[in-house]
Amino acid sequence: MKYLSDYTEQAQTLAFERHGAFFAFGQKQFNEKRREGVKYVNMGAGLLCPEENVAQLIEELDAGYKDAVRLDVSENGAEKIIEREYFNHETQLTGDKTAMLDSLVLHIEQFPELFTDEAIKLVSRKCHALAVENDWF
Repeated sequence: MKYLSDYTEQAQTLAFERHGAFFAFGQKQFNEKRREGVKYVNMGAGLLCPEENVAQLIEELDAGYKDAVRLDVSENGAEKIIEREYFNHETQLTGDKTAMLDSLVLHIEQFPELFTDEAIKLVSRKCHALAVENDWF
């Protein structure tokens, strides 16, 4: 099964290229990638974007994430996605669903009828039972 990042990677890379954005984690990387005379905005996590392109980049990335969520739901369905995130965040070990729920925010926003509190609780219980059965602790 693919992760959401698998669905976003190509669109994200194209958006970065189109808008002159890049990652730099130090002055050397910044100097290698920057264009002379361009003012860059730090968008967090090392992502830099020319100031004049920030709004367009954000808009394009948001659209890419919405498309990725639709494709993820279409290919995998809500139950499998909830299960994927449950185990990806090792919820059976911590008992804390916060990270799992955080990873589902875009899915919940876009498909509230599929990612209901009750559906998430039901799948989480099934996942926990599977973890107990297989001693995944």
